[in-house]
Amino acid sequence: MTQQFFYDVDADGVATITWNQPETSLNLMTQEGFKQLDGFVDDALADDAVKGVIITSAKKDFAGGMDLKVLAKMREDAGDDPAKGVFDGVMAIHQILRKIERAGMDPKTNKGGKPIAWASPGTSAGIGTEIALACHRRIVADNPKAKIGLPEILVGIFPGSGGTTRLVRMMGPMMAAPLLLEGKMLPPAKSKAAGVIDEVVPADQLLTRAKEWVLGANDKDILKPWDAKGYKMPGGAPYHPAGFMTFVGANAMVHGRTQGVYPAAKAMLSAIYEGALTDFDTAIRIEARWFTSVMLNPSSAAMIRSLFVNKGALEKGAVRPDVADQSVKKVGIMGAGMMGAGIAIVSAMAGIEVVLIDQTQDAANKGRDYVENYLDKGIKRRKTTPEKKEAVMGLITATTDYDALKGADLIVEAVFEDVGVKAEVTKNVLKVVGADCIFATNTSTLPITELAKASDKPEQFIGIHFFSPVERMALVEIIKGKQTGDLAVAKALDFVRQIRKTPIVVNDARFFYANRCIIPYINEGLRMVREGVIPATIENAAKQLGFPLGPLQLNDETSIDLGVKIAKATKLAMGDAYDDSADEVLFKLFDEGRLGRKSNSGFYEYDEKGKRTGLWAGLAENWPVTAQQPEFIDVQHRLAMVQTLEAVRAYEQGVLEDIREGDVGAILGWGYMPWSGGPFSWLDILGSEKAVEICDDLTQRFGARFTTPDILRDMAAKGQGFYEQAAKTRAA
Repeated sequence: MTQQFFYDVDADGVATITWNQPETSLNLMTQEGFKQLDGFVDDALADDAVKGVIITSAKKDFAGGMDLKVLAKMREDAGDDPAKGVFDGVMAIHQILRKIERAGMDPKTNKGGKPIAWASPGTSAGIGTEIALACHRRIVADNPKAKIGLPEILVGIFPGSGGTTRLVRMMGPMMAAPLLLEGKMLPPAKSKAAGVIDEVVPADQLLTRAKEWVLGANDKDILKPWDAKGYKMPGGAPYHPAGFMTFVGANAMVHGRTQGVYPAAKAMLSAIYEGALTDFDTAIRIEARWFTSVMLNPSSAAMIRSLFVNKGALEKGAVRPDVADQSVKKVGIMGAGMMGAGIAIVSAMAGIEVVLIDQTQDAANKGRDYVENYLDKGIKRRKTTPEKKEAVMGLITATTDYDALKGADLIVEAVFEDVGVKAEVTKNVLKVVGADCIFATNTSTLPITELAKASDKPEQFIGIHFFSPVERMALVEIIKGKQTGDLAVAKALDFVRQIRKTPIVVNDARFFYANRCIIPYINEGLRMVREGVIPATIENAAKQLGFPLGPLQLNDETSIDLGVKIAKATKLAMGDAYDDSADEVLFKLFDEGRLGRKSNSGFYEYDEKGKRTGLWAGLAENWPVTAQQPEFIDVQHRLAMVQTLEAVRAYEQGVLEDIREGDVGAILGWGYMPWSGGPFSWLDILGSEKAVEICDDLTQRFGARFTTPDILRDMAAKGQGFYEQAAKTRAA
């Protein structure tokens, strides 16, 4: 057994249980870890010489949460009764934390317990915070990088080890809602203001203060409110007049935000409501029951796999070529517009020297100013400090002089989307940089293999497609041209790792992967407008699938003139094979000058401040709604399947080499139904046989774009799913 927790008792009788998981930068709770923590708590409570306990971490942070493989193992170990396995496993965790909470108190008098303080040097998420909530005093070091919270909802589950029940009983449902339902992670000062923790102290006084509190605590200090006689929930329980209104509002809020497609949010609200009607020990059993329900829901399993396991694997280099470290020391960014400036922000904040080049000094300075304004906003919001700003700005050189690129080991070109312009910049850069420099072009549509012709070393030429705005979007799409070598791929991946983004690697093809799937989604919405489907139905069908934006609103956000440009270029390239059935609507709005949000007019109307006020009435005038409207599920199937099938075709054709990248890229890139785990996970949830049935029906009624790919039909015949097949392939 690997030692993860360590135990020590000092001369004053204070036991310190220190979490220090070996060979990791962050503590993650495992089954072994739980056993060790439980054993040391037993030792402390049984030892008469021990007056109290401190639970802390030897690392810079307390915990990153639970290793979610623990939960999967509970399910697997249970064999034919996975519900029992998960429930029993979760209840075992509850027992450990309840033991910490009660700390040896007499069950009748609530006296005689030993004080237990939680002392965190930094960030604590998930189970780390649930441990904290079970302790009697929560003390955090004044660490500006620290965050405290329960972010489980973001990966499709909810705090199921007592965090939900304890936080609600501490703060009341209303105050706990943002932390539980939004997964907010708060810095120490805000955590204290919210009542999640008790104290924030200088880092060098953390353990001293914890020991001082332990030695001075009495029976009242360690009795939790819900264990005391006469406890009443803050804000009122469900049948209290105030509490009733809170739960009605919470139910409406959850449904409004989730559209009913995220099982974890509904389950958590049920656990809160039912638990609030009972004593604490019954409430945590209710919480465990609902948590078990979520863990057995395929949606949660898919979200955990994509947003935790697969995302983490990609960030750690799951698809990286086996070459030496290619970390970037100096990056040259060609083009200081919004995209180039965004790349400069994330690069300099990662400690990389940046040269930001544009045609004129004014343009280059504007890019640098964009970075400075971003950092100033960060200082106002306390996201960064003046010292950090000074360090970041000191790494950026804004210039027109190509000679400043000397010594750069990576170039990221982010100039105008024109083959000729990009070729000229490429040739000028290569005259200056060293022979080993990797050249990356940031493009969303232009073929990498074609752009690489401007380089005399196409093996060192690669595509890096950033999503806008760069500083906010998590995904980066790396595109290999036909001659791109492993060194260039490794350099791109290591760069993305440095700037803390999530990479996917795809092969060169029209629109690569993300845009290949997004464009059909937008176009399907346009086709339905043309057919006379009520526009609001189209938008709501998408949102009730979990998409953040309906196709019409997405068109407004990305700009209608860009859509027209892409449509014209695609038609020119594809000729007679091009399907122009969506163009009528798009081109009509373009001709009327309705360019989307940028012009305050598009599929939606906007007020003078740019706020959407409703769908444009002209849609119904130009394309009257039909008397016979389609079934809502048909609208949803069309919107979801048209882009899902493009993902499958991308995999079938070798554009995608790994379905993990397809799922993670879809969620992070354009918000593909996060509850589903991504397009391949969604097809696995549906079942390949059901998916083929839906596709065949859509093909018959709406056209060849819904034709079932051979790979999906073959899986249906074998009764397989994508992840099952991928696992067998990897094993072979």
